[in-house]
Amino acid sequence: MPNNKKMYDKGKVVAGLCIFVVLITFPFWFNLGKAAPAPEPKLSDKAKAAKECVMPKATMKTEHMQILNEWRDTVVRDAKRIYTNPSGKKFNMSLSNTCLDCHVEKAEFCDKCHNYASVTPYCWECHIDPKEAK
Repeated sequence: MPNNKKMYDKGKVVAGLCIFVVLITFPFWFNLGKAAPAPEPKLSDKAKAAKECVMPKATMKTEHMQILNEWRDTVVRDAKRIYTNPSGKKFNMSLSNTCLDCHVEKAEFCDKCHNYASVTPYCWECHIDPKEAK
């Protein structure tokens, strides 16, 4: 009789594991192929006319926060304010006067991607939000 008891328990364990696996993986296979595409930030007319950012678009998408951190450290610690990009163009190292001069609509430029990536940058703890265009 003890052997039969073990057999019944084995079936319950296997069934329980199957139900557990289905419940845990449900969100993944239910949403398969439904991921939202990454937003494309809207550029201002000035940014479109400039045709060049501090770095290439792909670099700015992935490394803008590191660039801003390097700029902050260079300006504050070394008192250097001019950045020369790889193509030789010079920029003032300033979030407010360089970046936000072209990318004026925070909701359309910054917030779209930051919300998509679920990140909360600390830029606005010190810097004033740019005025939204109406």
